[in-house]
Order: sequence, then structure tokens, then C-alpha cells
Amino acid sequence: MAKNEFVKEIADIEENFPQWYTDVVVKTKLVDYGPVKGTMVIRPYGYAIWEHIQRELDRRFKEAGVENAYFPLLIPMSFMTKEAEHVEGFAPEVAVVTHAGGGKLEEPLVVRPTSETIIGHMYGKWVESWRDLPLRENQWCNVMRWEKTTRPFLRTSEFLWQEGHSVFASAEEAEEETLNMLALYREFAKTVLCMPVLTGRKTEKEKFAGAVATYGMEAMMHDGKSLQSGTTHYMGQNFAKAFGVQFTDKDGTLKYGYTMSYGVSTRLIGALIMTHGDQRGLVLPPPVAPVQVVIVPIAAKKEGVLEACNALKGRLQNAGVRVTLDDSDNSPGWKFNEWEMKGVPLRIELGPRDIEAGKLTVFRRDTCEKSEELLSDAETAVPNLLSQIGENLYAKAEKRMQERIRTVKSLEELLAGVEGGFVRAGWCGERACEDRVKEFAQATARVMDETHTESVCICCGKPAKHTVFFARAY
Repeated sequence: MAKNEFVKEIADIEENFPQWYTDVVVKTKLVDYGPVKGTMVIRPYGYAIWEHIQRELDRRFKEAGVENAYFPLLIPMSFMTKEAEHVEGFAPEVAVVTHAGGGKLEEPLVVRPTSETIIGHMYGKWVESWRDLPLRENQWCNVMRWEKTTRPFLRTSEFLWQEGHSVFASAEEAEEETLNMLALYREFAKTVLCMPVLTGRKTEKEKFAGAVATYGMEAMMHDGKSLQSGTTHYMGQNFAKAFGVQFTDKDGTLKYGYTMSYGVSTRLIGALIMTHGDQRGLVLPPPVAPVQVVIVPIAAKKEGVLEACNALKGRLQNAGVRVTLDDSDNSPGWKFNEWEMKGVPLRIELGPRDIEAGKLTVFRRDTCEKSEELLSDAETAVPNLLSQIGENLYAKAEKRMQERIRTVKSLEELLAGVEGGFVRAGWCGERACEDRVKEFAQATARVMDETHTESVCICCGKPAKHTVFFARAY
């Protein structure tokens, strides 16, 4: 397909990536804008992606021994003030309820921006003995953060997420869980979202308000910017002391627990869109695609064609494939264009000639190439192709990311590097130098590289304590 044959409804991905993103999420009916500024309506096609993300993560959490629970949306204002750093960090984003039931409330209520405070309060009631530990719970819910600049999935005032909260008897256990959940996210990003990520510890400036240490998962988008796609936090005893999470240990002494938390959100949908999308629109990884295969009849009015398509659909469904048959009155060309824009991983074209030859014509969305498969082998050939598509999407994104990471030695090189990618650079650990990078290049420290190789700070020339990935970010 020539460039001028691409769908006209979406902007050019290379010339105007932000507009391309907005066009894609609206035109493919992933979302629409809510009536309140900064809110979004997640439409069925978009919500189906979230359901697959949720199912895959939920299974992993439960296999790790985490249980699901649900905590209230409204949090007493007094809870937010118990952990000073936490309340300071969230104050600009908090939505507050002051009136309800026709009158003014005795105490204002915060619409949860996150749940460390209320869960800390409940854990303080539930934890009494070392036998109650570890306590590891997760909730799937919505949160509210009053954002000034919003974009669907990437940054909205209300969004969906999961937030896990655990309390342990020792610092070592809580720190281990913090790293284990980071590894769980990394594996999920690779195998389900087909998305390569960088993981590591955040700087003090970038850490979660109230945490001892924050670890992030950063993904490189098509334009070279970074998107924080998940975080885990080691809280030490900060929230345990604030909310009285204490237990009687085996030796009879009363001790404070050690807590940690972790979360990912519907931002992951934005991440996979901007990682895999192309000129034609969405390119969805098979594990989360609402429709993995679309069957398009060719010469549908000819005898036996629709019957053969329906039979194939049933066979693929029995093989565990999410498949739809487009038997609408639209032309095959219109259908090709529509389903390509919606990112369906595999298209099957089936007409009289294919049926007579006992073959399928298949179109891969990741490569935009056609090939033939035996009709009799559909139950094995199609799942194999979907697996290959996932592997190829990851390999392409990984290659692009690695090619666009530069190790730099000066601020001038850093400025050039973040124009379309990430940079690795030495950092002395001082906040002033981190601020200098942001001022000079509009880039922030994303995560610290575990492989600390750089000897000199990029700003001040002093010995580097860390090697950091810097990037511009969404």
C-alpha cells in the first residue's frame, strides 16, 4: 500500500506523532472524551484490552500469593496529613469533598489519589501478631488525580489501575517483594505487551512521596520519549509508624511492620499503542488484542463462501483464538483498511479460489505481508502465527530501543541524544546536577542503570556515583 493510500482519518505518525496518537485512540473507538475535563470514557474495544491486561496480571499476582480486596474511594483528610512527605507530594492533585447529603461535612474527604493511607489504617487494625504477616493484598479500582494537562490513557484525572500493598515483619522481606514485583512487571511487559522496558531505582527527586525507595519500569515510545509504565515502592516503616501497623514478634516485643506497594494503570494501553503503532494505526500484541483474527469473506455472495467462513470461525474458536467474521456489506477493501487501523494481529481472506485450493490467505498486521496456509491446518497454523507476531513485535521494539540509547559524556551530547531517544550518563548524586539536566535539555532521570559504568558526572565533572538513563517523558 502506497503512502497516499493510508487511512485518511489519522495524522502521519512521523510528521505529527501526538496528533497521530489522539486520532488513533478516538477513531478506533478505544476511548471518547468525558464531559468533565480530563476524564475519558473507555469504550468496549479499549476496555477489552484492559480486561486482558487485568486477567494476565491478576493471575500472576495470585500465583505469587497476593489476594484481592477492595478499599473505600473516600479517605478522611486527616489520614493524608499523617505522613508529611506523602501529603506534600499529592496536595496539588487531590480532589476534596466538602459537602454531602445537603450539608457541610465535619471533616473533608479526599477522593483517593492512591491508597497507602487508608490501607495503612486498616492494616493497623488487622495486624496484631507476627502470625498475621506477611499481609499481601491488591485492589483493582479507580483513582483521581487532578491533572492540568491530560491525554487519553497517558494522563487523565481519573484512571483505572491495580495497587498492591504488603506489610512484612522485616525490611529484607519488604525490599525483596519490591524487587520481585518489579521483575513480575518486567516479565509481563515482555510476554503480554511484547514491550521492552528498562527497570531500575528512581532518584530521590523522582521517587514516590513517602517512599524510602521507588523502582520504575520505563518504555520507549515511537518518538523516543519515555513512558513510566509501572512502579514499585519500598516504604520502610514510614507508613507503619504513621498508622500504627505494629505486631508482637516471636520474642514478645512490639515492632512496627515494613510496607511496600506497587501499581500499573490503564496507561499501559497508551504504552502499547505508542510502542507498536504505525502509519496504518494500531498494532496490537496478540495476548491483549480484543480480536486476534478477523475473517474477511471474498465474493461472499457466492455459494459456500459464508458457510466455509463460519466453519473456520468455529474451528478457531475451539482452538482458543479470539476471532470475528466480518460478513458486513462493506467492500473487502474497506474491511481491510478498518481492521488494519484497529490493529487486529491477523486477517484471513477466504474466497472461492481459496476454498477450492484448500488454502487460506493470511495477512500479518506486524509485517503487512501476505502468505498462504493450508485450510486443514488452521487450528495449529493460526496460533503459531499469533505467537510469531508477538515475538516479532517484541524484537522490533527491542531493536529500536537499543539503537536509540546513547552513552554520552557532555550536556551537549545529552541534548542531542534526548531529541529522539534515551541517554546513559554519569551522575554525582547531587540534586543540583539533576535539576541542571532538566533545565538544559528538558529531560529527567528515568531510572538508574544497575550496570554503573560511567566515572564522571555529566554536569559537574565530579566522580559519578550512579549511571542514569535520562529522557524526555510523557
